[in-house]
Amino acid sequence: MAEGIPVTSVARTILDLAWKLRADQLARVLARAEDLGLLEVDELHAVIERNRGHHGAKRLRHALATYERPIYSRSEFERRFVAHLVQARLPRPTTGWNEVGHELDVYWPERRFAVELDTFATHGSRRAFEIDRERDAALLEQGIRTIRVTDRQLASRPDEVLRRLAALLALTKPG
Repeated sequence: MAEGIPVTSVARTILDLAWKLRADQLARVLARAEDLGLLEVDELHAVIERNRGHHGAKRLRHALATYERPIYSRSEFERRFVAHLVQARLPRPTTGWNEVGHELDVYWPERRFAVELDTFATHGSRRAFEIDRERDAALLEQGIRTIRVTDRQLASRPDEVLRRLAALLALTKPG
């Protein structure tokens, strides 16, 4: 009780929600709890053990076993690109990473390798073209190799994009 108001722990609340949520919704609840610094995996396992007969216990146990922190993305193009990476079983990147003053769309910090995702709508002007080249050169000066993938390339030739990316990732294995 907090000031006379009955409350439950975050872990118990997640357990209570688990039986009503789809798997993707439950994964988002776990991610949000992690974002807020409230995700205590040991406590979740303890709540499951204390409540084995609870409708959500089995679903929460499965969600915890398969939980991977979702990759932050700012656009549908980034989500599609990352989904292709996961499906192709390529190494898991980070997104929205800031390196030497530049936010990188998709990045493998241990490999010093980035993919910038471009659409004509956001990169189709002379100014954007010039800025992109300056940015790539500044990153290369810091030892960060960058390639660019367009939304059209991913939509029309996903296998070629992933093959090329796999080859480049193999060349940049962590030291």
